[in-house]
Amino acid sequence: MDTAYLDKFELKLEEELLRLCTETKMLDGILLSTDDIDNHWKQTLAPEYVADAIREVANYPVVSVAWAAYLGMAVAKGWETGWSECLARPYTSYYGAHRFDDMDEHIVQEILGLELESEEAHSIEEMLRTCGEKTVGLIRYEHIEPQSVMAFHIFARAVKAMFKIGAALQLYRMGYKFEKVKLSDLTGSKVS
Repeated sequence: MDTAYLDKFELKLEEELLRLCTETKMLDGILLSTDDIDNHWKQTLAPEYVADAIREVANYPVVSVAWAAYLGMAVAKGWETGWSECLARPYTSYYGAHRFDDMDEHIVQEILGLELESEEAHSIEEMLRTCGEKTVGLIRYEHIEPQSVMAFHIFARAVKAMFKIGAALQLYRMGYKFEKVKLSDLTGSKVS
């Protein structure tokens, strides 16, 4: 497998999604992340999510990638409110009444605590739809043979990027930001 090609695709996609979210003021130019959240995706959620989403690609390509961002938002919320509970939560607990099909609405209402008709929920929906459309467009631009091994790996990288953008959006919504810290702030002494 050409991991350099996949890494380049993933980085390009992350940069494009970050640009879109920054233009709408939903992020400030930095892809917020934590190793905890990233590792939870990689070690726990990714296999089950990909298995669900891959079935939706043909009929609902945007949904197949966009729901990963909603999942990222839910995990970021859990990271702040109760990480041990979030880690113990099975993937299927993110499902809505119609399983994967309404995962987005379940996460927005039950985990993020927003009314579906609220302005904030609509803004999130619009942003994640735009990111999903951009992701699908970039995948198609690669002209990879459908249902090939490479297509699977590109899809897996795309949903990973969408998960990360969702987590970043939620971290930003909760007020997190990166700040440069001087060494003297950490040690209490001055560095010359």
